[in-house]
Amino acid sequence: MTALPITAHRTSTRRRVVNAVACSLLGLSVVVAVAPLVVVLGYTLAEGARSISWGFLTHSMRGVGPRDKTGGIYHAIVGSVEQVGIAGLLAVPFGLLVAIYIVEYGRGRFRTGVRFLIDVMTGIPSIVAGLFIFAFWVLALHKGFSGLAAGLALSVLMLPVVVRSSEEMLKLVPDALREASYALGVPKWRTIVSVVLPAASAGITTGVMLAVARVTGETAPLLLTTFGFDSVRYQPLHGAQSSLPLFIFSQAQSPVTVAIHRAWAGALTLIAIVLVLTIVARALTARNRLGAE
Repeated sequence: MTALPITAHRTSTRRRVVNAVACSLLGLSVVVAVAPLVVVLGYTLAEGARSISWGFLTHSMRGVGPRDKTGGIYHAIVGSVEQVGIAGLLAVPFGLLVAIYIVEYGRGRFRTGVRFLIDVMTGIPSIVAGLFIFAFWVLALHKGFSGLAAGLALSVLMLPVVVRSSEEMLKLVPDALREASYALGVPKWRTIVSVVLPAASAGITTGVMLAVARVTGETAPLLLTTFGFDSVRYQPLHGAQSSLPLFIFSQAQSPVTVAIHRAWAGALTLIAIVLVLTIVARALTARNRLGAE
């Protein structure tokens, strides 16, 4: 009769020990994963805060010598906004249409092939997208370097993220909403526009913003498509143009200390922009979750 309590006590003790060890390993894993990120962010903040200022954000590098302490990042901010904007205008509508086809209309092998192609595009290195646009747009069509070429390259990287995130959000919309709309005699296309898309709008917006944050920091495609430019170019259709990643890359290559400081300030600006986009995406995700509850 005393064997059962003893065995139960030993089992309970072993479970507590295993649980404590597992929790310790989980905590250690979190620290190991987060520590490098905290160090990188802290070091970038410490180095970049020394050179960032209002003048740095509102001036370009036009006429700035290699050792001058003047100059700024305004031209790069304008270039990044225009290039990412072009990528969004191309990738978001097309990606949303592809997601709608996969979820609402796609059947059989063609749908499987489309999803497989999107999965393959998700893993394409960014330099390959830049090389493709460079060979096709810059060389074959003789369009030259431009912000538009950079936007095309970024849209190739942005498209699969938009498709996959929109697809998952559309799948979360209950079939009961679709069936109720069909029961009222509403056509399928009108049901998608008036019922399905509004129900999934918050999640789709979150996915789009995450895609934007992902391509904002890409450098390799821009080296082959927009080349870089030290002055402000508001016209992205023709001529070389700068961007935040290119600015950081070019300044970091310089052996001059002033240029290195500008590179750190540019990196801090880029991190701040991506951080804002991530916070907005998280806020939209939280709103979507609360709405579902």
